[in-house]
Amino acid sequence: MPVLTTQVKKDKSLHREDNKTQQHVSSTTVKVQLQSVTKTYTNGTHALLNANLEVKKGEFLFITGPSGSGKSTLLKLLYGQELPTQGEVIVDGCNVAGLRGDRLSLLRRRIGIVFQDYKLITQRTVAENVTFVLQAQGYTRKEIQRRLEPTLKLVGLLSKADCFPDQLSGGEQQRVSIARAIVGTPPLLLADEPTGNLDPDNSWQVIQILQKLNSFGATVIVSTHDEQLVRRCNHPVVQVRNGQLSRK
Repeated sequence: MPVLTTQVKKDKSLHREDNKTQQHVSSTTVKVQLQSVTKTYTNGTHALLNANLEVKKGEFLFITGPSGSGKSTLLKLLYGQELPTQGEVIVDGCNVAGLRGDRLSLLRRRIGIVFQDYKLITQRTVAENVTFVLQAQGYTRKEIQRRLEPTLKLVGLLSKADCFPDQLSGGEQQRVSIARAIVGTPPLLLADEPTGNLDPDNSWQVIQILQKLNSFGATVIVSTHDEQLVRRCNHPVVQVRNGQLSRK
């Protein structure tokens, strides 16, 4: 009997350890979670209403919906520019609303953000726009140069390194924005209507770059109202409508 008792205790212990391992694996495979998230603005508008979302590590996800439906708000919640009225926003295991100062800055270093309107510094060259954030984060000149060339090559702008934004087309400026977002090799990339100001050919080129980054292991979330572009790709889609999220 003592032997049986000892064996049973050992098995229970192993079972508990297995559960812990499974929980740990599960948590590390989820990059983004929205848990019962409501975002209400001061005018009473509900951008999101009791929204739930789970994005796994390495996933490429489209967020679709009409203009004003809450797509941009959702992305802003993920990098802490907006805070939820209710619920929790979890990114990389962190409750974003609970982060302040340096802790929020550290999380944002792990998130690359691509904006619709590029947000480039007009007085700086392509290379300077891309490396500006690395300089602010204290990277050495040697490390910055090591990262710059392959990043510009990836987005097809190595020959434009010394050009200024007003010397570039809209598609090229958006590719500079992508280069700036990825030069720090963040594991999560958020793109807010990245093709909104581009023609179909440039839009597809941007999406192909984002897909390549995803193939390297980055988790990519793209908001867009371009249904034709979404249909052209074979990626999961979440639709935002009346503050609700639904997988298509």
